Amino acid sequence: MRILVVNVNTTQSITDAIGEQAAAAALPGTEIVPLTPAFGAASVEGNYESYLAAVAVMETVLAHPEPFDAVIQAGYGEHGREGLQELLDVPVVDITEAAASTAQFLGRRYSVVTTLDRTVPLIEERLEVAGLRARCASVRASGLAVLDLEQDEAAAVDAIAEQAARAVTEDRAEVICLGCGGMAGLAERVGERTGVPVVDGVSAAVTLAESLVRLGLSTSKVRTYAPPRPKRITNWPPRVR
Repeated sequence: MRILVVNVNTTQSITDAIGEQAAAAALPGTEIVPLTPAFGAASVEGNYESYLAAVAVMETVLAHPEPFDAVIQAGYGEHGREGLQELLDVPVVDITEAAASTAQFLGRRYSVVTTLDRTVPLIEERLEVAGLRARCASVRASGLAVLDLEQDEAAAVDAIAEQAARAVTEDRAEVICLGCGGMAGLAERVGERTGVPVVDGVSAAVTLAESLVRLGLSTSKVRTYAPPRPKRITNWPPRVR
């Protein structure tokens, strides 16, 4: 099977890291195709950038020339998953929901450790929309910007592990979710520092996407995610190259 894994920002090195993590989690015979949007922000850390990313991801997927069996939206707390589900006949998995739903198999309550504090409300809202908030003990910010994750990996692990440990001791979390696609590859080291399961959203999303494809299941097209009605849309879309 072929799975598109779409970064929500335009930083190619983050796409590469996400693609490597996805490929490591995939079963033999699964082809991972990492994609970088043709337009958008270098990192997504607020509502404007998130809505822009949603459009960019949808247009990038629609412009992909080859057939595919599933799509993973690799942005934590970002908008746009619902639009992809309307547009596509294959399974769509968002890493926010993949991580949180996986965490609920591993412990009673989970916490998310993300990047900047300003992204916390976005994640909380996406978990609420997905029906996954009830067992979320907390969403904590590490204080790192998305692009900081690449600059000093050891410092990133320290900052994430500190908040993860506080989530376990202060918030009574039993599982930690890494709340950013750019944190791909850090789960094992954070887990060693905290002593609890740590879920990487990219890996979880790949496993869920593969399972849905193997089960022959995809998004219901009754009501909520029915295809968009044909109509004139003025001056859209831009040409994705």
